[in-house]
Amino acid sequence: MRILTINFGGIGDEIFFLPTLISLKKQFPNSQITLALEPRSKCVKDLSNVIDDLFLIDIKGKTKYSELLKLVCMARKGNFDMVISSGGNRFISILLWLTGIKKRYGYDTGKLSKMLLTKAVKLNKNQYACNMYHDLVTPITDIKTNLPEINVPIQQKIPNSVLIHPGVSKMSVQKGMVKTISPETWAQTVNMLLECGKKVILAGGPDDELCINKILNIIDINNPNFENYFGKTKNISDLAQLIGKAEIFLCSDSAPLHIAVAMKTRTFAIFGPTDDKKLIPNVDYITAVKADDNCPIKPCLWEHRQTTCESLQCLNISANTIKKYFV
Repeated sequence: MRILTINFGGIGDEIFFLPTLISLKKQFPNSQITLALEPRSKCVKDLSNVIDDLFLIDIKGKTKYSELLKLVCMARKGNFDMVISSGGNRFISILLWLTGIKKRYGYDTGKLSKMLLTKAVKLNKNQYACNMYHDLVTPITDIKTNLPEINVPIQQKIPNSVLIHPGVSKMSVQKGMVKTISPETWAQTVNMLLECGKKVILAGGPDDELCINKILNIIDINNPNFENYFGKTKNISDLAQLIGKAEIFLCSDSAPLHIAVAMKTRTFAIFGPTDDKKLIPNVDYITAVKADDNCPIKPCLWEHRQTTCESLQCLNISANTIKKYFV
């Protein structure tokens, strides 16, 4: 069985998609699974052994349509038995039909999808994202994988440690989607945790350099309980191991949060304009930290608007608010 799966988005979206791939692998243990995704998210393969191959399709660039044509050509040459694609665009069903793959599964986007797909699955966005993606394989298997699973072993915990990963992806910032508190508030939070006697570890990737530098300019970097880990995680597997070592993880609504779900690390995640009920599972080790604001359309991002508003009352979260979760 050769299976082509398609899921475009950031690394967080690919982590959400992992339970779907895992269930497919369990149903067809001798299958070869290829994942078509954006180049920016290719590191997901380092987290999972259920992905045998990748098709890198840059649909965010100026050559979007030629990239999709490339995908069709690669799919036709791949002798696939089945194709499964996420995405609520009506064009998806046409794309899958063009691949010539016999068994085609995607979301129900209208009459055309019902005509062109083997099974058009109802798209239910009002649930945890992993479950939304997993619905795609319900016509294929009764196996259900509830949470992401990654190839990182259980780590020995650093006693009394709080790992902080403050940033979000640069693409989110560039698109005007503010999803985290200010560097000044993060710095106040670091100082608060140090005063509480916690061992604080600060981490981040290349996208977080500006935020990290602002934090470092405010806090006492010479405190013996503080460790600057910025730049020391060289890849996503390194980050996953670090998250696994922390007793507590404090982060934004970003990809590291979803890694923490897989690592089962006690996590507090800052949530403002996005819907925590769709982005974190109903488990006791993940807690959404939210402002006590009165915004009538919260959560708004992706529900009512594509960018965040200027007031950002939903991110009016102070270090004292965060402190309540630690005392």
